[in-house]
Amino acid sequence: MRVAIFGTGYVGLVTGTCFAEMGNVVACIDIDAEKIARLQRGECPIYEPGLPELLSDNLQQGRLRFTADCREGLADAEAAFICVGTPMGEDGRADLRFVEAAARDIGRTMTAPLLVVTKSTVPVGTAERVLGWVREELARRGVELAVEVASNPEFLKEGSAVEDFMKPDRVVVGVASSRAAALLHELYAPFIRNGLRFYTMDIRSAEMTKYAANGMLATKISFINEIANICELVGADVRQVRLGVGADSRIGLQFLHPGVGYGGSCFPKDVRALIRTAEEHGYRPRLLTAVDQVNREQVCSVQRKLRAWCELHERRLAELTVAVWGLAFKPNTDDVREAPALGLVRDLVAAGAAVRAYDPKAMHEARRALGELPRVVYCQDMYEATEGADVLCLMTEWRPFRRPDFRRLAGQLMARTIFDGRNQYDEARCREYGLTVYPIGVPSPLSRAATRAPS
Repeated sequence: MRVAIFGTGYVGLVTGTCFAEMGNVVACIDIDAEKIARLQRGECPIYEPGLPELLSDNLQQGRLRFTADCREGLADAEAAFICVGTPMGEDGRADLRFVEAAARDIGRTMTAPLLVVTKSTVPVGTAERVLGWVREELARRGVELAVEVASNPEFLKEGSAVEDFMKPDRVVVGVASSRAAALLHELYAPFIRNGLRFYTMDIRSAEMTKYAANGMLATKISFINEIANICELVGADVRQVRLGVGADSRIGLQFLHPGVGYGGSCFPKDVRALIRTAEEHGYRPRLLTAVDQVNREQVCSVQRKLRAWCELHERRLAELTVAVWGLAFKPNTDDVREAPALGLVRDLVAAGAAVRAYDPKAMHEARRALGELPRVVYCQDMYEATEGADVLCLMTEWRPFRRPDFRRLAGQLMARTIFDGRNQYDEARCREYGLTVYPIGVPSPLSRAATRAPS
């Protein structure tokens, strides 16, 4: 099948490459000429395990190409997937300007009947607007061509996106005709050979499914973080509590990981967009509002512990040099959007502290997001970051950070203190090396001062 993909970000690049891997002829379209030039050379602009190899192979085999020319990209395409960004606006709404631009480009350049599929995460009802934008441009041209829309939300996890696409938990499509359903089923057939994970529904339900899924996952994260905060105050250990709770087959352990809250390009944006959608329809989503508020508080949990530690030891934050391990919002990605670590760095600089930061993959993106902040040193490796620092803050649980050389850390950290924002370290083992660790959700002398109920 010939397929056009609008947008070469995480979703578009993974979608286009994986479709090509299954033998389809795919054209990826983007307005960023510099990015297109890099992709045409076989350079992958994002860090995603397994993607560079697939991209290079399919480019060489001629199944995958990249262009900034919409007309060229749409030539002979049977389906066009809109995979552009939908950033959060100041009022919490999803910003659809890139979706609209892609839809209008399709209307201006399509020359044959086409199925337009929204894969971007968009509010309920967006597919109908996409159809309207395409038809407006066709009318301006005085051209009559059959065009349909469908919704095909993505459920990819950054860091395992290729694996998720090639072996999906499920494929959800929202369609208005049997023809559209049949075309999408044919496209996805190689990925779902047993046919048990292909769900066909109406378009609005498909659009809602994506928001509901992310809302549920965000809820589990905020729930366990709320429990973690309570544990610190009542003398319980959230690490043991989560095991007892997660052993229930109705609940499970997935996404019950206490820490510094969720970040990234999806959960914060999608939860707030769903809240906004509900409010626009006259409903007050109390649970989702609480999920968002708990997370806004939780992403600052390490900052609160640091301040409580300074008060306990009669130190000033402005006197400290703080090592930060991890800048991406999660491991196995270079994505720093809404990353709790970036908020920590900004707060430390604002308080006058010096920062020594390191991330295995996200250094470039972090520097671009943070700008030229004073007193921030971007280090070449993890132990360069801790050399001469007073304390260490673990913000992203990259594999190299999980089992560090504690003896070496004890010799580097002036205050021999670690703030474990991802609950990776065993306090007893660290004490053997003279290190004090402050995890999330574990009682400590800092708990009362550092733990605040969401207002």
